[in-house]
Amino acid sequence: MERIIDELRWLPRSSLLHLFLIIEVSMGLCHGVEIMEKYPMVVSTWPFLDAVRAAWRVVDGGLSAVDAVVEGCSVCEELKCDGTVGPGGSPDENGETTLDALIMNGATMEVGAVAAMRYVKYGIRAARLVMQHTRHTLLVGEKASAFAISMGLPGPSNLSSAESLEKWSKWKENRCQPNFRKDVLPSKGCGPYHPTGDYDFGGPTHSKTNMVETTTLKSSDINIHNHDTIAMAVVDKMGHVAVGTSSNGATFKIPGRVGDGPMVGSSGYADDEVGACGATGDGDVMMRFLPCYQVVESMRLGLEPKLAAEDAISRIARKYPDFIGAVFAVNKNGVHAGACHGWTFQYSVRSSDMDDVEVFTVIPSASAARVSHAAVGEVFSR
Repeated sequence: MERIIDELRWLPRSSLLHLFLIIEVSMGLCHGVEIMEKYPMVVSTWPFLDAVRAAWRVVDGGLSAVDAVVEGCSVCEELKCDGTVGPGGSPDENGETTLDALIMNGATMEVGAVAAMRYVKYGIRAARLVMQHTRHTLLVGEKASAFAISMGLPGPSNLSSAESLEKWSKWKENRCQPNFRKDVLPSKGCGPYHPTGDYDFGGPTHSKTNMVETTTLKSSDINIHNHDTIAMAVVDKMGHVAVGTSSNGATFKIPGRVGDGPMVGSSGYADDEVGACGATGDGDVMMRFLPCYQVVESMRLGLEPKLAAEDAISRIARKYPDFIGAVFAVNKNGVHAGACHGWTFQYSVRSSDMDDVEVFTVIPSASAARVSHAAVGEVFSR
């Protein structure tokens, strides 16, 4: 470093350009070119290889992290990854497919999201339009669809497919079992439903004496084919971070249900100063804990990605021991890790020091289910 700066000092000192060059080179070397060599970088839930490669081509070509996230998630929507992303999957109780999506710019902390969006096939692009062309964060339902179409996205379109309608038909033949209802009658039928017993709306919201056994969807019923999200984080060549998610929600959800996919801090979170996180799993439970916000804030306080991810998962597992979910974490230095509970989780990475996408497998472990608070406290107290 000193040799380079000494050579630059022989240049004409009258040139302010040369002076700025000396300052910039010395600052860049002092702050570590070694770290920057890890950029750009793409991290995604699951082995969605084509989506990661698409995002990589964009960011490696010099475009922004936001551009890359949108491209990667768009490819997953087009390919209908695992049947849980994009149109044609996860019918609700009425047989309809709706879309949820989120985009977050970690440089500006701007967010755009759509939820329960009907008739428009491009969830992540609609979310970006919300971020770029409104002062809002989240639009929902048919009004989100109308906005997306008014801003130039194709529609209205039928989001159902032969496969999703066949799945829904078989579910109806099985008397709409299992489902997401609880404490309702009929307990073994397709409705219309009403609460069990007499409810006093000014009194307690739940009475165990009125509980009726129903065939509800349990954590053991949740898997990547009925309850999943693509969550993708990208760090571009400038070190800017973005995260995006796209999902068609939980299969046989109650119409109007919104999961964690479009919820900032739950399915994804990004901050240039720290890094990013993406999540997948039982969104109805996970969104109660904002795991990705927790991961990023833990990394801000000094935790490495692995411990930050495990800590976020453990917070959920302590309250919901049977929940199924996972997160990945990546910090601004390019260090990445994952943690999971209730299932084996895989996430994909492409960076400048790789020839192609690499898939990392995370096994549920006691450390993810029960992180040592002493270890976390030790890091936070430094």
